[in-house]
Amino acid sequence: MVEALNLIYEYQTADEDGEIESVVRALDGLTVSVEEGEFLVVLGHNGSGKSTFAKHINGILTPKEGTLIVDSVNLDNEENIWKVRQHVGMVFQNPDNQIVATIVEEDVAFGPENLGVDPVEIRKRVDNALNLVEMSEYKKQSPNQLSGGQKQRIAIAGIIAMQPKCIIFDEATAMLDPIGRKQVMDTMYKLNKEHNITIIHITHYMEEAILADRIIVVDKGKIYLEGTPKQVFANVDEIKKIGLDVPDATYLVYLLNKEGLNLDNSLLSAEEVVNALCQLK
Repeated sequence: MVEALNLIYEYQTADEDGEIESVVRALDGLTVSVEEGEFLVVLGHNGSGKSTFAKHINGILTPKEGTLIVDSVNLDNEENIWKVRQHVGMVFQNPDNQIVATIVEEDVAFGPENLGVDPVEIRKRVDNALNLVEMSEYKKQSPNQLSGGQKQRIAIAGIIAMQPKCIIFDEATAMLDPIGRKQVMDTMYKLNKEHNITIIHITHYMEEAILADRIIVVDKGKIYLEGTPKQVFANVDEIKKIGLDVPDATYLVYLLNKEGLNLDNSLLSAEEVVNALCQLK
């Protein structure tokens, strides 16, 4: 779905007079691939480059150097950006910034309307999208009457209605309460496992990351760690070194092993830790 090779992107900062003050390299030779139908989680501290990478995939940003191919389309040609945006959707952090209509079903219809989809087909897509995110009963309501998690699911429905192959969630659960986060995560997982939509999820919540097929950890614009959740979170010292956390269960195992136990350092859940402790002699 995504092939990125040696991506370089720089931000310029300016002083009060508008003069260039410094250049910050947000992506520094980043190379990564994402398979079609994969559930990929991207981790990294603030300023690591993870959101910059996500915005490249959707054509919001274009690299200074390097090659980026999305859904077999090379983004070196700016004329191809519109093609990519028809197949790659993006859900941002604040759901209020993504709602454009006063009625839920009208908001979901906004995307396909702009793509020039036939009105009869739009109605089918809206109904299908709302059903997928379990929000059909709210289609006649105002988004202002919904919770944060419900609004975010409406934003996701708006993306689904455009029939994307890939959806990027750029810290889409960051402003939600635990119930809202679970609702959105359940929706992501369903879209990926039941409908084979490629999911790229940027998050600070490690308990969300363990649901991924694969994790990449970004630091200073480069890949720092990469692998399955068990492979990545087994590296507690390395992860802590760049200011990130690990799942609570994994950290407990890390502390117990420091006290002399010999538990598998790739355990991710409380259930796995309890089972491992029960097997100790």
